[in-house]
Parts: sequence; structure tokens; C-alpha cells
Amino acid sequence: MNKDLILREKLALQRTILANQSTFLAFLRTSMYFLIAGISIKNLTSLKFGLYIEFIFILISFVLFLIGIVNYLRQKSKILESEQHIGDYKIEYESTPI
Repeated sequence: MNKDLILREKLALQRTILANQSTFLAFLRTSMYFLIAGISIKNLTSLKFGLYIEFIFILISFVLFLIGIVNYLRQKSKILESEQHIGDYKIEYESTPI
């Protein structure tokens, strides 16, 4: 079995894991921006419907956070599922009919 192929696959898997984590952190950061905007909008405006705008921003924040969690967990399960296939190429190659 080609050990370089397995090493390359494992390194690619690590890059994928790190990309998944950074995507989750991006969702978290954006969610926090909306939360801060929602909290501070009350102080900046004297509009009658400022409370509604504040509520909308906070709601968007929580929705983005939930989407980020769901996306992270879904991708994590796919990554773990693909991890078991590392090094199976020789088995697949030998089992295919000519």
C-alpha cells in the first residue's frame, strides 16, 4: 500500500477539519456582530419601532448561530464518515473486475 497516499489523505482531512472549524467561527463572529448591533441599536435611535429593530437583529443573531452549529455538526459527521475510507483504494482496485 502506498503510504504517501495515506499521508496525503490524512493531511487533506486535517485541512478539511480546520476549514470546518474556521467556518463555524465565522458564523459565530457574524452572529455576535448582529447581537451587538441589536443591543446597541436602542441607544443609537430614538425611533418608535427601535425595539422591533433590536428584536430583529437579536433574532437574526440566534438564527445565524443555530445555522452555524447545524452546519458544523453536519460537516463533522461527513468528515468522520469519510475518515474510515482512508487507505481503502487498494482494496477497491483489487476488487474491480477487469
